[in-house]
Amino acid sequence: MTHSDRVFRPAIALAALSCALACATAGSPTLHARDAGTLAALDDKAPSLPLTSSFDKSSGDDGPYILSLKNTSDSSLKVSAKVLLSVYFHADSKARNVPEHVIDPGQVWTIPGLAANDKVVLTAPGFAPLELTVP
Repeated sequence: MTHSDRVFRPAIALAALSCALACATAGSPTLHARDAGTLAALDDKAPSLPLTSSFDKSSGDDGPYILSLKNTSDSSLKVSAKVLLSVYFHADSKARNVPEHVIDPGQVWTIPGLAANDKVVLTAPGFAPLELTVP
């Protein structure tokens, strides 16, 4: 047995094992069921938050921008907000968490102290997150 035979035979065995494994898993019903479950999850997206939003310029401690959020649904919403800051001091956090707030139907909640290009991510149970960018 030469040196090339010793190197070549394990390579052939490894290739054969790889092919056998690929053939064994190709028709696996478990794999197909998982793919179908993934597609079903994409179809079951959460509804959008029933909020209208507007940004207004402000002065003083509330500025330079204020976000106003109006609840357009027929029920109260428990909304949390996270502000991803566009400008921050390197020793500070890159985000500011706004405490959870209940917005009654037809009422407006304001989030002050926003700067240009801040991103506000709003979340509420049962709804898809809503991301807004300050102009």
